[in-house]
Amino acid sequence: MQKLGLSQSLQQKLSPQQIQFIKLLQVPTAELDARIEEELEVNPALEEGEEQEQEKPEESAPETQTEEFEASASSDDDVDIKDYLRDDDYSGYKMQGDGDDDEDNREMPIPMASSLHEQLMNQLDFLGLSERELSIGKQLVGSIESDGYIRRDLEAIVNDMAFSQGIETTAEEVEAVLKKIQTFDPPGIAARNLQECLYLQLDRMDNGHDIDVAVAKKIITECFEEFTKKHYQKIQKKLDTEDENFVRDAIEVIIKLNPKPGGGGGPTATKNQYIIPDYILTNNNGKLELALNSRNAPELRISRSYTDMFKAYDKSNKKDKKLKEAVTFVKQKLDAAKWFIDAIKQRQHTLLRTMKAIIDFQYDFFLEGDETKLKPMILKDIATMINMDISTVSRVASSKAIQTDFGIYPLKYFFSEGISTDSGEEVSSREVKQIIKDIIESEDKDKPYSDDKLEKILNDKGYNIARRTVAKYREQLNIPVARLRKEM
Repeated sequence: MQKLGLSQSLQQKLSPQQIQFIKLLQVPTAELDARIEEELEVNPALEEGEEQEQEKPEESAPETQTEEFEASASSDDDVDIKDYLRDDDYSGYKMQGDGDDDEDNREMPIPMASSLHEQLMNQLDFLGLSERELSIGKQLVGSIESDGYIRRDLEAIVNDMAFSQGIETTAEEVEAVLKKIQTFDPPGIAARNLQECLYLQLDRMDNGHDIDVAVAKKIITECFEEFTKKHYQKIQKKLDTEDENFVRDAIEVIIKLNPKPGGGGGPTATKNQYIIPDYILTNNNGKLELALNSRNAPELRISRSYTDMFKAYDKSNKKDKKLKEAVTFVKQKLDAAKWFIDAIKQRQHTLLRTMKAIIDFQYDFFLEGDETKLKPMILKDIATMINMDISTVSRVASSKAIQTDFGIYPLKYFFSEGISTDSGEEVSSREVKQIIKDIIESEDKDKPYSDDKLEKILNDKGYNIARRTVAKYREQLNIPVARLRKEM
C-alpha cells in the first residue's frame, strides 16, 4: 500500500559566488595574475590601479598602508551594490614587496635550449644517410621517449613506415639504422631496455685498456639479473673469481652510468621551473614575521566611468525599456567587479589566517628548521583553530608554499599523522621518517637492516610502531629493501 507524506530536510548548496571564491582560493600565486587578467577582459567595470580616495590621512604607518587595500568604490559613491563580503582585519600582517612594481613585474629569465629530439635530428643530418635511411632514422628518433629509450617494437615501426609513408622495409634494415643512432650523444640514447642502455655507455667508455670497464661489460651481458638483485656472490661465482675488489670496482663503474640518458623530461622540459612562494617568513632576532607575497594583493578598482554611467541612468527616465536594459547591464558589471575585488581581499585574509595558525602550531620548527620539531598535525587541527571548514584549509594547503630562512616548503609538508611513544606523547611521522633515514644511512652496508630490525630499533627508542608502518615510511622515503641496499 502506497502512502503520501511530507518530509522536511535541510540541505546546503553553494551559491555561484561561493563556488567562484573556492576556485579563487585554490589558485596559487603563480596563476593569480592570469585569473585577474581573465576577469579584466570580461568585465569592463573592473580596472587595474589603486582607488583614488577623496580623503586620505596625512600620515600612516607602512604596515597600515599595505593592510588598507582599498580596491572597492569610495563610500561617497551612491551606488546600490550589495556587499557580498565584509572587509576583514589583517591583524598586523603586511604585504612584502609593495611599492616595488619594477621588481614584481620583472619576469624571470628562461634559459633557451634545444629539445632532445632536436639534438638527435641535428646529429642525424650529419650521418650522410640515403633518403630511405633518413626516413627510417626520423621515424626512429620520433619514437624515442623522453627518458631516452625506444620501447616500440621494431616490427611495429616497420608497419608504421609502410602505412604512413609507403616505405617497405624490414626489421633488420631498421635495426641497422638504429645502431647508428645509438652512437649519438648522450651516450645510451635509443636503447630498448636498461641492459642495452648501460652496455652502450660502457662500450663508449671501453678503450681496450680499462679492466674495470671490461669486467663491467661482462657483468651487464652475463650477470645482469644477478646485478639488479645485488647477488654479488653469484656474480663472483659466474665470473669464476674470489677477488671481491675485482667485482666491486666494476660495479662502481656501472653505478655511475646514467639509467635515463634522455633526462626524463618532455619536449618542453628544457625550461627551468621556478616556484613562487605564496608566503615569506623571516626570523627577525627570534621573532617570526609573516608576509604575504605582494602578487596576492593586486591593485584593482571599480571603473569611475561605469559608476558615473550608473548614476546617470538611475536619475533618468526609467520607463524606457532600452534604458532599463542598459541599467541592468551596468548594475551586473558593477556587482561582479565589487564581488571580485572583495573576493581577492577575502582570499588574502583566509591565506593569512591559515598560515598563521600553521606557524603557531609548528612554531618550534619554523624557529629552527629542525624536522624533528614537527608536531603531528592534521587539517582538522588548523580548521578548529581558525574556525573554518576542513575543505577550506585543504584547498589552501594543497596549492600553496612558504619561503623560510631554510628553504621553500609546500604547506602540505607540515601535515602528518602521529605516532605514540612509551611516554604517551604524540610525535610526527616526519620525525620517525627522519630517524629511519638516519638509521639506514649509518647502517653497515654489508649487512643492512631489514624492516623487522628497524622496527625493533625504533621500539627500543620508545616509538610504538609496527613493521608494516616501517615499510610504508621506508617506501615513502624512496629507500629500497635491505637486499637492494647491500653493497660489497
